[in-house]
Amino acid sequence: MLNEKIKELRLSFNLSQVELGKQLGVSKQCISNWENDNIQPSVDMLIRIARFFNVSCDYLLDFDNKQLVDVAGLTDSEIAHIKLLIKDLQNTRAISF
Repeated sequence: MLNEKIKELRLSFNLSQVELGKQLGVSKQCISNWENDNIQPSVDMLIRIARFFNVSCDYLLDFDNKQLVDVAGLTDSEIAHIKLLIKDLQNTRAISF
């Protein structure tokens, strides 16, 4: 679970294992070990991963499927537009299934 979430998020951000490692201050081998489920990140690292990808630790651990969007610095109007876009995407996806 956790290994798949890390890889999924890394790929969705178009990052290589080397690039993600640099962002988190660990080696490519460490990222590879996490993704191959050879080792688990520490609790401190889990928090750093969650913060980097702007998701909750619950999301990473598959307790919750919600992802977060950082809207800091946006106006209320801009946030409302983002919420409408998300709703439209969800509705479009529901219709296409």
